[in-house]
Amino acid sequence: MPRAHDDNWDLASSVGATATMVAAGRAMVTNTPGGLIDDPFAEPLVRAVGVDFFTKMMDGKLDPETFENINPARVQAMIDGMGVRTKYFDEYFAQATDAGVRQVVILASGLDARAYRLPWPAGTVVYEIDQPQVIEFKTTTLDDLGATPTADRRTVAIDLRGDWPTALRAAGLDPTQPTAWLAEGLLIYLPPDAQDRLFDNIIALSVPGSTIATEFVPGIVDFDTDKVREMSGSFRDHGVDIDMASLVYSGERNHVVDYLRARGWDTDAVTRTELFERHNLTVPAPENNDPLGEIIFISARLTA
Repeated sequence: MPRAHDDNWDLASSVGATATMVAAGRAMVTNTPGGLIDDPFAEPLVRAVGVDFFTKMMDGKLDPETFENINPARVQAMIDGMGVRTKYFDEYFAQATDAGVRQVVILASGLDARAYRLPWPAGTVVYEIDQPQVIEFKTTTLDDLGATPTADRRTVAIDLRGDWPTALRAAGLDPTQPTAWLAEGLLIYLPPDAQDRLFDNIIALSVPGSTIATEFVPGIVDFDTDKVREMSGSFRDHGVDIDMASLVYSGERNHVVDYLRARGWDTDAVTRTELFERHNLTVPAPENNDPLGEIIFISARLTA
């Protein structure tokens, strides 16, 4: 079903199911010997969602022969890709807090458990923004596990299409202090104009010393809808409500690096291939690469 301006979801459907899939990927990285990250909450969160497909995926019980275009090399590429992505943003937060930032905002936080698993400095406040049902599910599940946040975790239960800046300030964000912002795995699910509004709102709430991290997917411009819909068919055959061709917004949009630099942010970018090489991982062959193409990971800092 195509996206609508007022569509909604839980963690087993639509955009929410992609958050569960990402968490399953983090669990698989965590359970891989020598994995780049340690996310002990990813697996129990995915199991709590209760989608059989993702549970089997974590347990290695999916039969690859039932999937078109899926092979062991592609599976490994997806696991490694999630590892380098997660580690990049983990390190981003470490650098921001090392520089003295004590306000963190995770946009569309989904099943992100960084407020529980990262070693935040004393006095750090982590704000998580997502739809109310997503926030409630994660909070309740982690409470039931006996998990304790390692920072002052504050949830902001609001759709990003609403007036989230006002809700964020009401939750305690001080716009006169630097903030470390994260928009991970989010931009492709926003129309081009909504992407611009997201960054405009972030910029309006930021002072020098603030930082932003995100990724840009150039392949979204000439997104191959037919190819991705064909690949998504295997997921639907297994009862998973994920049709990436319908969930993302393709077409021309502003490049994040250019958009931020034009507004005074010092911006650095690194490709996923460079991250694979940095961590001595095998760079995926073209046939095993992500259909969205070469992802660019971005971090930026407002200096004046």
